Amino acid sequence: MSWIDWTVLMSTLFIIVAYGSWKTRKQTSIDGYLKGNSENWVTIGLSIMATQASAITFLSTPGQAYESGMGFIQFYFGLPIAMILISVFFLPIYYKLNVFTAYQYLEERFDVRVRSFTSFLFLVSRGLAAGITIYAPSIILSTLLGWNLQLTCLVIGGLVIVYTVSGGSKAVSLTQKWQMGVIMAGMFLAFYFVLQSFPSSISFSEGVDIAGSLGKMEIINLSPDITNRYTLLSGLTGGVFLFLSYFGTDQSQVQRYLGGKTLKESRLGLMFNGLVKIPMQFFILFIGVMVFVSFQFNQPPIVFNPQKVEMTSLEEQNLKKIESSYDAVFDEKKMLLLNRSNDFDRIQELQFAQDSIRANYKSELHSIDPDFEAKDSDYIFLTFILNFLPHGLIGLLLAVIFSAAMSSTAGELNALAATTTIDYYKKFWAKEDNDERDLKISKLLTIGWGILAIVIALTAGLFENLIQLVNILGSLFYGTILGVFLLAFFFKSVNAKAALIAGIIGQLTVLGIHFLKLYGFFDLSYLMYNLIGSGVVILVGIIASIDLKNER
Repeated sequence: MSWIDWTVLMSTLFIIVAYGSWKTRKQTSIDGYLKGNSENWVTIGLSIMATQASAITFLSTPGQAYESGMGFIQFYFGLPIAMILISVFFLPIYYKLNVFTAYQYLEERFDVRVRSFTSFLFLVSRGLAAGITIYAPSIILSTLLGWNLQLTCLVIGGLVIVYTVSGGSKAVSLTQKWQMGVIMAGMFLAFYFVLQSFPSSISFSEGVDIAGSLGKMEIINLSPDITNRYTLLSGLTGGVFLFLSYFGTDQSQVQRYLGGKTLKESRLGLMFNGLVKIPMQFFILFIGVMVFVSFQFNQPPIVFNPQKVEMTSLEEQNLKKIESSYDAVFDEKKMLLLNRSNDFDRIQELQFAQDSIRANYKSELHSIDPDFEAKDSDYIFLTFILNFLPHGLIGLLLAVIFSAAMSSTAGELNALAATTTIDYYKKFWAKEDNDERDLKISKLLTIGWGILAIVIALTAGLFENLIQLVNILGSLFYGTILGVFLLAFFFKSVNAKAALIAGIIGQLTVLGIHFLKLYGFFDLSYLMYNLIGSGVVILVGIIASIDLKNER
């Protein structure tokens, strides 16, 4: 990185943090601090999107498209349906009760035990996720750029704590609006330079044709196979339940729209998210596909993860033989594409051979060093940025990654502090209202959760499969939480005791299924955890309620 990149990166981050802190420095009420009242629908919509779009979205999604194509977009097809259902059924109840957290409603409907149980599940899942959303981009940035991992985690976490503590929910929403602007500007510029990296003889439409011929443009998968993670079926079933739970019951999202000026503004913000999120994800995936096309003509490294592996001269010699085979396959495929060959079968064979050689090479590295991270798709997009973008824009794209990490983490810390303050501190320890004291406690809790997130990030290397963990962590808990809310909304005959029993059994069921999957007893898309968790909670809740009535 040049001094220009460092200047752009640091200036962008400083302006965002300073803006959020300055604009909300006079926040004096607990209501404004935790709910950020009087937000318009544009701010709400952008804040919702920014909270969901972590740095992993902009690092991993292009890499996933590079390897697997556009099929991941099906994951989001259930989003508009979920936004409509939340706007119709969830929002009016939250507004009518004037709640700070979604879980307050559960006490109104059931009792304090159910409220505490669901808020505890949220705190566990989101508390872990906050640390991982700091760690995941940090490990990738530190590996590719040679930065100190611990220092990178501290910088991201520290910047988030500064403005989140300063202005609470309003600071989070205001900064997220500008962070989304930086993020999308950076992604459009990246897309432009991806296209510029094509040979002058290859047009944009030809690039799309090449991607299509190599299987990267298949958007819809009609397979009924529930073990297939990304199909139209999984998007319209498991995806709907995941988004219902995430946007309807996860406090990190509920808090974003509870501060709307009116019910209408909150609804418009949710619908804005439902309509814009799919095109945004499509665009980010498409960038990854175009990076794949670029690397048909600009030879990519055989592994994108630059992790150093100590090896003997014999092992190094064997790896160089694999590299020579890789180079030969790439050169033949490149010439066929440049000459506009119609022998698509041969081109596909060469692509398959290239992928197989890469897999073999990574397998060899892993056998030499068991700590070598074979999964390198998360490094693909950043590798392209560092090699093909001009100085200055490299700094801007790194600012995009930092901004995404900060915006997502800020929303999580704000929600964790709100839930702890309202559902535990004010419920069990300080029931009388005292704005000055409650505001101070909320700020201290924000700092506490921020420090905990940094600690989790600093120790996250003790765990494996962190990127995958980010994707499945919510699904382990969201189904149960959603099931309890659905019992509350639509099954009026279910009482508090039955709901609590159902919630506990539902959560144990999902965790049991996940551990059985880990040990290879069966395969199942993690999206289905949400459907299973919700279904078990509803079924057990109805049965338990009937049994409890019969006992009387």
